[in-house]
Amino acid sequence: MPDATAKHCLSFDVEEHFQVSAFESPMRRRHWDQFESRVQANTEKLLELLAKNGVQATFFILGWVAERYPSLVRQIASAGHEVASHGYAHELITSQTPVVFREDIRKAKAILEGILSKPVLGYRAPSFSITKDTIWATQVLVEEGYIYDSSIFPVVHDRYGVPSANPELHQLSTASGSLWEVPPSTVKCLGVRLPVAGGGYFRLYPYPVLRALLRKLEGEGAPLVMYMHPWEFDPDQPRMEGSMVSRMRHYLNLDKTEGRLRALLEDFSFAPIRQVFPQIEQMQCMALTSGNGAGKTLLSGSVSAASSN
Repeated sequence: MPDATAKHCLSFDVEEHFQVSAFESPMRRRHWDQFESRVQANTEKLLELLAKNGVQATFFILGWVAERYPSLVRQIASAGHEVASHGYAHELITSQTPVVFREDIRKAKAILEGILSKPVLGYRAPSFSITKDTIWATQVLVEEGYIYDSSIFPVVHDRYGVPSANPELHQLSTASGSLWEVPPSTVKCLGVRLPVAGGGYFRLYPYPVLRALLRKLEGEGAPLVMYMHPWEFDPDQPRMEGSMVSRMRHYLNLDKTEGRLRALLEDFSFAPIRQVFPQIEQMQCMALTSGNGAGKTLLSGSVSAASSN
């Protein structure tokens, strides 16, 4: 069993299988409500697995999902997990204006805080779409009361990533204040920074290889920041139409994800992001003391935004 004192971050981006960016199209988005919903069953399966292992995590929940399944949000929180925001409509920030982005993250935060009646501190962008071209989003996050972000992936990728970004926990300075950045894990091998945080990489690498890379990163003293999606534990999900690359990325080794997560939970010790990094809690306390930052939406009626749920 892993050393209980060596805590790393485990997180899940809670969205439907048909909402992934790889299969995005205006036509498909208009028919979201007509597709088979599997997010509640998949998430409850995850919650059961985590409970059996005594592990708590951070759940970045899409506002669209929370709006339809408020009881699932409460179930996640009541199990001791951290609830954070994945935005509302799962739109890439690279396709949004600052005004639209602000509306999206404000709506998601209001829904989640209305369900739980407590502040939501964290945010993760759909498909890690805070890039060099959309770094303006960090200032909007600060202004909307978020304390930390986990969207800037320090890798080379065709859809996201900032290769030159700091790979460790750090503060970003914006014109409106500071924001903690919690980058998904990467490890440097032979001068190349490899993504090892989870998702498709978790399904692509053979587990012994992934474990060796994670142990290397752990040995360097860096807490792991892992991420997965509930749909990755659902090999029987309906197949969506898309390019060969998109289908490969989405469906590769879905039948192996659960077994690999079980092994991961045996090999490493995990906790929610805000617990692993107490700096986040400290910034929240400072914001509440000054009357700014996280929690301010609770004072302006976010409870009523979701009270009907």
